[in-house]
Amino acid sequence: MRKAATRLPPLELLVEFEAAARHLSFTKAAVERFVTQSAMSRRIKALEDDLGVPLFRRRHRALALTDEGQRLFETCTGLLAELRTTVARIRQPNQRQVLALTTTPGLASLWLIPRLAAFTQAHPGIDVRIDASFRRRDLRGDDIDVAIRYAPVGSIDGTQLFAETVQPVCSPALLKRTRHGLHTPEDLRHFPLLQMLLPADAGMPTDWDPWLKAIHLTDLQPATTLSFTNYDEVILAAVAGQGVALGRSPLVDHLLAERRLVAPFTSRLASPRAYYLVIDAAARNRRAVRALEQWLLDEARQPGKLAQAPRRARSSA
Repeated sequence: MRKAATRLPPLELLVEFEAAARHLSFTKAAVERFVTQSAMSRRIKALEDDLGVPLFRRRHRALALTDEGQRLFETCTGLLAELRTTVARIRQPNQRQVLALTTTPGLASLWLIPRLAAFTQAHPGIDVRIDASFRRRDLRGDDIDVAIRYAPVGSIDGTQLFAETVQPVCSPALLKRTRHGLHTPEDLRHFPLLQMLLPADAGMPTDWDPWLKAIHLTDLQPATTLSFTNYDEVILAAVAGQGVALGRSPLVDHLLAERRLVAPFTSRLASPRAYYLVIDAAARNRRAVRALEQWLLDEARQPGKLAQAPRRARSSA
């Protein structure tokens, strides 16, 4: 009896269960595992018969894990991740470690990439692959280890890296060459406003609407507007003196510190959104992932300062 209780089910069934539990969908798991939906359903049923307990509660067009299913999923997640890492090291012992990180194009360009050399030089042998997209990636399904999510405050299960504040910013050169001053928000009507065109499914208002509403200037008509696909393009246009942008802290903090941008008004508006660090549960056991996580947390504590890449020691020869 004891021998039967400790007998393991076939590994393939556990791998397919982990995929189904992660997606909470037999259909999505079947696509990932290159089998049909009916075959996936039969294999999960075979695993349940082997264990003698149901692992899923099958609802109308939805799945939910039972208590036993949740326990098995948590165990499978860690063990399969460790097994994959060990197999990869055996197959290619000298292979460089690759970390995949997804975040928004604006944060990638304005905050992450200017700092990244400090991480890669401090951790030789670790390569970082960045996916800069507005799409909410499925970390496990898209083979991504780390995400920095831009989301409403309190809406996401992750570690908050930093909150966000907004305020108008522009190039000092723009103020010097215009005959109109920019002393009060009403003066924005004399200037081009730079804004980002957001995807229809982004679930976010246009750049200027919340700020203008907060200061009771919803009817303000600027001299013109220039629209861009990505936020880093908006800021590049502002640095080039093409208009006034809505600066998002901490993304523009280093540009303000370097006086490449200035904030004509002193007040900042707290944003209802923030940036969150999310780690794939299966990737957290990797030493390289933990190193990147700690580095990101350290950098977030000094958002306005660019980290310096460590200098290589000169040869004494």
